[in-house]
Amino acid sequence: MIARKLRLPTLTAASMTDLPGSYAVTSGSTAGTTAANPQARHRVQRTKARAHYDHATVHAILDAGMIAHVGFCVDGQPFVIPMLYARDGDALILHGSIASRLVNQLGAGIAACISVTHVDGLVLARSHFNHSANYRSVVAFGRATLVTDPAAKADALARFVDALIPGRAAESRPADRNELAATHVLRFAIEDASAKIRNGGVKDDAADLALPHWAGVVPQRSTYGVPEPAGDLDTEMALPASVRALLETNGISP
Repeated sequence: MIARKLRLPTLTAASMTDLPGSYAVTSGSTAGTTAANPQARHRVQRTKARAHYDHATVHAILDAGMIAHVGFCVDGQPFVIPMLYARDGDALILHGSIASRLVNQLGAGIAACISVTHVDGLVLARSHFNHSANYRSVVAFGRATLVTDPAAKADALARFVDALIPGRAAESRPADRNELAATHVLRFAIEDASAKIRNGGVKDDAADLALPHWAGVVPQRSTYGVPEPAGDLDTEMALPASVRALLETNGISP
């Protein structure tokens, strides 16, 4: 299997102040606050030392993923749907069929919440209570708008393809007029976001250290398999440059 390498910034303890290049947690965004709940909606309340609000950390976690769970309410009914995404600055590009009622509701600009999570390892403790997982996660709040200009939609879809595998957009046909007409492209503007990261080892109670049970971390990583050509592909066609680069980046000779 081919491991997917992730480039992450150096992680430091989270600050509760509003820093340049961070999602404010005090006086900045108030979209999710009420008189009864004056806290910023994205401020982490539990295990605050694991919280990060800087753009670099949030963006790195988003860039390392490709599936987001998108939550929103329609007529009082909550929905959470998994969607492929690509980051474009402080926005996420989503897409779906124009026939999808949920995609149409989301594109109308209703309040939404997006979450992305990576599991990096299983943390196995001596007690049931202290079992955990190492993870990186982002929760982002905002609203989506429809991208209606055909050229902008085509550009967004090309960025989407290149987010899956860099360089792939130039190796495949752009969307044609009919495909663009059948597809909604959504731009989800991130208003507030927080990252939460758990890393490191087991945190057993002192009283459990002498127990005769194995404890430690089992690392977990995302991997790619060997490329499988389409059944109707010309057997003489070589792997494209984007796939070769992916293999080489992961130390595999194409």
